[in-house]
Amino acid sequence: MDTPTPDESPAPPVSERDRRFMALAQAAAEEARAAGEVPVGAVLVRGDEVIATGFNHPIGAHDPSAHAEMIALRATAQAVENYRLPGCELYVTLEPCLMCAGAIMHARIARVVFGARDPKTGACGSVVDAFANPQLNHHTTVTGGVLETECGAALKSFFAERRRASREARAAARGEPHAVAGGEAHADSHVETRSEADTDAHTAARSEPGSAEPL
Repeated sequence: MDTPTPDESPAPPVSERDRRFMALAQAAAEEARAAGEVPVGAVLVRGDEVIATGFNHPIGAHDPSAHAEMIALRATAQAVENYRLPGCELYVTLEPCLMCAGAIMHARIARVVFGARDPKTGACGSVVDAFANPQLNHHTTVTGGVLETECGAALKSFFAERRRASREARAAARGEPHAVAGGEAHADSHVETRSEADTDAHTAARSEPGSAEPL
């Protein structure tokens, strides 16, 4: 079966407005990074007003649903005292997964704008297109690839550092010097999927510097 292609709105030059709100989502992603979480950030807006932001927090919250999009959706619903959010737009640095896509549809979000694509769990066309089914009673417009290079680079650098720290901890536990081999450095160059990302970050977060293996 052919891999589905993203069902997105036409791709004109990225507007200044989209750049501005995606930059705010990137700032939220940096909050996730600072907390030791996978750097994914989201901003929910209505018109030109930012209603809420969210960043990835499943590890610290012990909550598999605590993706950046879900946190922004919950905060907005609380702020406006309504679980329906018609006319709102969601900006997120990584393509939403199927869970988040379902919540976006239930909230009646008008438009989703994402940065980096997720080739393993993306639900805006990379793996499945949750928004393309004509039988659904709500249709969200999707625009992908906004500041894609920058959003992808943030994920790459996060996991490059995680892998280096993990290798160094294992080498230190064995009393060995640490060096990054060319093959290992090359392996760091791909963009993590969100599911791989959460698993890797969880493993790294549970590793003790004096332990050869994760707890």
